[in-house]
Amino acid sequence: MTAADVTERFALTRPSPPHPAIRPLDAATLILVDRSGRTPRLLLGRRNPSLRFMPGKFVFPGGRLDPRDRHMPVFGMLAAESERRLMERVARPSAGRARALALAAIRETYEETGLLLGTREAGGPEKSPQGWEAFGAAGVFPNLEDVTFVARAVTPPGLPRRFDTRFFMADAQAIVDRTEGVVGPDSELVEIAWLTLAEAKRSDVPNITLAIIEEIEIRLGSGNKPWLPVPFYFARAGRMYREAIA
Repeated sequence: MTAADVTERFALTRPSPPHPAIRPLDAATLILVDRSGRTPRLLLGRRNPSLRFMPGKFVFPGGRLDPRDRHMPVFGMLAAESERRLMERVARPSAGRARALALAAIRETYEETGLLLGTREAGGPEKSPQGWEAFGAAGVFPNLEDVTFVARAVTPPGLPRRFDTRFFMADAQAIVDRTEGVVGPDSELVEIAWLTLAEAKRSDVPNITLAIIEEIEIRLGSGNKPWLPVPFYFARAGRMYREAIA
C-alpha cells in the first residue's frame, strides 16, 4: 500500500470553516481475533446511531487513554518489540506510556463490550484504580503479554476531534470473563459481532477501520510474526500517508 493509494482512499478534505488546531489525544483500540475456526474472525461493534461521532458505524472497541491506566497492576510484560515501537515518533517516549496505552485498549474493550482480558493465574489485584474495578471484582489481572502493537493512526488536522490511536491485537482466548448488559440500545455499542475478514470489509466501517482490517489480513496471512512492521497513518499538507515503523 503506497502513499498514493492511501491518499486516494481517504480523499482527505478539510471542513469549512476549519476547526482551530487541536492536539491529538492519546487513544488505544483492541482488535480481538478468534482463530478457533478455519477462518479468522474479528470482533467489531456498531456505534449507537444517536452518537454525534461516527453514528451507526462498525468499529473496534477503544477510546482515550486515562491517566489512571498507568496505575493498574498487571500480569506479564509488554513484548519488547511492541514497547520499542510504541516509543518511536512521540515527543516524550516512555515505557510507562507504552504500557498505559496497552492497558487503555484492554480497559476500553471491557467498558464497551463487557469482555475482560487477562489471567487468573496470580489471583486478582487487591486494589484497582477507578475504571478498573470490574477486574478486581472478577479476580482478573490484565495480561500485557496478550496484546501486540500492530498499527497507529492520527486523525487529520482541521477536525473537531483528533486522536493518536494505537491499535493492539489479541487472541480471543485471552477473554477470561464477561459482564452481561454492557452492549445494548442505550449503550455506546448497540451490538457486537464476530465477522470474517471479508464480512468486516463489507460492513459499514470508517475508512481508517477498513484500512486497518486490510493490514490485519496481511499480517495474519504473513504468520503474524513479531518482526512485521507496524503501519503508521497520518496527514500532512492535506494528504494522507502511510509509513512503516520497523
